[in-house]
Amino acid sequence: MGFKGIADILGIAVVVGLTATPLHAQPSGEPLSSPYAGLESRPIKALSANEIDDLGAGRGMGMALAAELNGYPGPRHVLDLADRLSLTPRQRQTAEVMFRDMQTEAIRLGESVIEDERALDRAFAERTVTPAQLDNLTARIGIAQAALRAHHLGFHLRMRDLLSAGQTAAYNTLRGYGDAPAAEPKAPQGGHGHRH
Repeated sequence: MGFKGIADILGIAVVVGLTATPLHAQPSGEPLSSPYAGLESRPIKALSANEIDDLGAGRGMGMALAAELNGYPGPRHVLDLADRLSLTPRQRQTAEVMFRDMQTEAIRLGESVIEDERALDRAFAERTVTPAQLDNLTARIGIAQAALRAHHLGFHLRMRDLLSAGQTAAYNTLRGYGDAPAAEPKAPQGGHGHRH
């Protein structure tokens, strides 16, 4: 028997095997299970109630983990740990202003994501979605999500500059980040870090 004959026999065996044992065998008449079952009742299918709450309240939702877990503290948590970090009055005041500014813009961007996700969901639910509308809404959602993440990350960057290396190291320890790096020591103010 030649190679083609063997390939034909193996092909038939595979087809028979697949039809004899379905990949997702279920008892007769029962629907296949899906990780999305139950989500069809959400007001906005792509967002959970918690995600809607977090976006509307300007919370970080893990968007700044690249900063947080690499030694760049966040304003909210710095304020929560203010006494244990021995923040100076100026540091505390600056952190409070930073947090308010961060949250105000995060709420605006989060509400933009919610509204565009709602519009996308409605367009599909009403069977009115067009390719142009789909492109427009998904692009807007993507831009707002990227802007929101960059916004949160940017405040972590600014917060690192506010704290000393020792405070950043203490923050990492207090937050339970065993291997998170501390901030590098800052160059003296008014110069370029060179000693004369």
